[in-house]
Parts: sequence; structure tokens; C-alpha cells
Amino acid sequence: MAQRRWIQTLNRHALPLLYSKPTTSLKPLPHFSFPVSLKSLLIPKPLKQSLCVDPTLLHTRDFSSSFREDSENEEDDDDEEEEDYVSDESGEEENDVTVSGIKREYSPEEKEVEAAAIGYKVIGPLLPSDLIFKPYEPLFAVVQVGSHQFKVCNGDCVYVERLKFCEVNDKLILNKVLMLGSSTQTIIGRPIVPDATVHAVVEEHALDAKVIIFKKKRRKNYRRTKGHRQDLTKLRIADIQGIEKPEPKVDPKPKKAAVKKQEKVAVAG
Repeated sequence: MAQRRWIQTLNRHALPLLYSKPTTSLKPLPHFSFPVSLKSLLIPKPLKQSLCVDPTLLHTRDFSSSFREDSENEEDDDDEEEEDYVSDESGEEENDVTVSGIKREYSPEEKEVEAAAIGYKVIGPLLPSDLIFKPYEPLFAVVQVGSHQFKVCNGDCVYVERLKFCEVNDKLILNKVLMLGSSTQTIIGRPIVPDATVHAVVEEHALDAKVIIFKKKRRKNYRRTKGHRQDLTKLRIADIQGIEKPEPKVDPKPKKAAVKKQEKVAVAG
């Protein structure tokens, strides 16, 4: 490839000299630092001895470049093309960053609107005096967070995709409740149960296990291996509201069975 460019450069400067009118003296070429005769241009010689060319006209690679180097450059070009078609896996985070690289600042109204579209509302930080965790109750709820649905009970722990605008120990209200159930009744929403909420607390922000994405095109020398770790948020369910909670049943104390006294049998002597 580099040898072809070298020949094209020589042809570009030699052809005008061949078809021009004969002159007594040759003027130096604009790109050479000293006058060069036509004979020296036509006879192939090592590049450093024959002429001194502008380095911008020639490729920096040596003439003895192997096919492997060419294939590596082609793979680099494929990488650049592949980056243009990479799927937007973290689209929400990329939308938050502007072209200049500055993170976008949301107003409180915009935060509430986006959080409501996902299916939650931030109340505030959890205080040490808050006693929101209650003992287990025989209730369940089906909630929607983003594009996923979860069946939860009081005290359960669920992992959802990373929630924006909330930090660790923040209290949340999950307002997209699709179904509620207890031991006595079941309420199904159309699609959401009105006046039903699920209270939760953010415990941590974590990363999921790595997933390997491997792509290959046979007979094309094309292999790509990438890894992805999804951002997750751990939620602890604190309370379920919107359904009558059954009263806990208290079992009466079992009566002690009467102890029968063994009758003494007189033994004749």
C-alpha cells in the first residue's frame, strides 16, 4: 500500500516534466528541498538517497509492511465502524450528558415527572426515628418499576434497574400497583389499582454480574468480545397499602387433658 502511494507521488511530479517544453535548466520542485533531475526521479533508488519529500505526502509505515499489519488496520477501521452501531444500552445516562460533556441539571418538576413515568416517587431520606418496617403481614402486591414487574411482600428485597434522583436510605413510594392480594380478597387493577401504594427504602446501588457479548462472522476474520454490567438498585419493601389487612388470628390456649390417676389394685397376700 505504501509502495503504491510512493509511485503515485512520483507520477504526480514526473508527468508534468515529461510533457512540458524542453528548457535549459530545471527549476526545483515545490515539495523538494533541492533541485532534482529527471533521471534521478525515473531511476528507482532508496527513498532517503534519491529525494527529500514532504513527510505529509508519504505514509509513515515502511515499505516492508506485512499483510498482518494491513489486516490489523482493517480491524481498527471495523472497530470504528462498529462503535457507530453499538446499541444504546445505557441510554438514560447518555441522555443526561450534553454534547459538551456537562451533566444536565434537572429542575424539581422535571425530576418528579420522570420519576412518575418510571413508577416511583421520592419522599425523602430515612431518619433514625422512622419506624417504617413492620412485622410480616399475609399480603402481596404486583408493582411495575420501569418495564419490569415484581411480586413483593412486606420485608422482601428486590433488585431493579438503576433509579435516578434517589440515593441510599431514601424512602420511595411505588405507585404503579397492578394487583393486590390477601388471604380473603384479591384486587386487580385496570391497569393500576387506585389509591394503592407500596413503600420501599433504597438500600444500595450495585452492579449486576458481567455478561459476555461475543460476535463472530466466519471467514471474515471478525471477532468481537465485550462485557456489560447492568446498574441495579436494591429496594427493601416496607409496607403495602390499599387493601384491608386481615386481623391476625390468635389461637386459644389448648386445654390440658385431665390426667387419670392410676387405681391401686390390692394384691391378696
